[in-house]
Parts: sequence; structure tokens; C-alpha cells
Amino acid sequence: MILKDQLQIVPANAQAGFIPPPEAPKAKAEDTGPTLQEAIERNEALTEKIDTLNDILAKPLGEILADREKSEEAALAWDRFGAMWMLSQRAMRRVALDLAAEAGVSEEEVVTRAMTHANAVLNGADEVDLGGTIAPAQLEHIARHRAFLRKQFRTN
Repeated sequence: MILKDQLQIVPANAQAGFIPPPEAPKAKAEDTGPTLQEAIERNEALTEKIDTLNDILAKPLGEILADREKSEEAALAWDRFGAMWMLSQRAMRRVALDLAAEAGVSEEEVVTRAMTHANAVLNGADEVDLGGTIAPAQLEHIARHRAFLRKQFRTN
């Protein structure tokens, strides 16, 4: 039954004391929930997730913990690599700025030159090995991540 904020006068009926107000229209088919096919697909997806979890839980606890330890070791190695990379970047930046100051070149010019060189490498225009300090494997690694790196070195 729906409550309304308007007074409704119900006409008298010989058979009954009053005529009930009309019922609200039934919900449309699209409002009733997922279709059978959608429910089946959702059920299959949930079943796959449950099976995956059951596979994990079926392992001995020692094996689960060993997998976790391996992933923690890998994460620590990557974290240390990142710290080493940041340290080397900061050191090289300091060297570049010190040498630039001695040559009378401003920090802005150093940054502009660095961005120009980074974009040249990303665009494949600069594949010089810099006297053996950049291995072909490093250039290939940069190429694999070119789309991501371009976003980092965008100048606009």
C-alpha cells in the first residue's frame, strides 16, 4: 500500500464498503535483477574464484609460507634496486649540476638538455652506447616500457 499526501475520496459500492485504490504498476523486467545468463556467468566466475582459493588452501602450510617468503624476497630485491637507482640518479644529477655551474650553465639548461636526451632515447633517435655504459639489453628494456616512460618525460 502506498501512502499519498493527498486526500482521496473513494466512491461507495453496493457490494463493498469501499473500492481500494489501484495498485502501483509492477516493476519492469529490467528492474527485476540480472538475467538468467548474467546469473550463470556470475556463478561461473565465483566458482572459478572459489576453486582458486581451494587450490591455495589445499597446499601444505609450509608451501604457502615458502611462496610468501619468495615473494617478500623478490619485493625486497626490487625495493633495494629502486633505492640504488634513486641514489645513483641523485648523485649523477648533483655531478651534472656541479659541472654545469663550473661551466656557467644554469640548472634550467641542464634539465632542458636532460629532457631532450631522454626524449631522443625514447623516440629511438639516440641509440649511442655512450662508450659501453649503456648495454643493448638496457635499450631493449627501455623500449619495452617506452609508452609508460614517455608519460614521465612529457614536457607539456
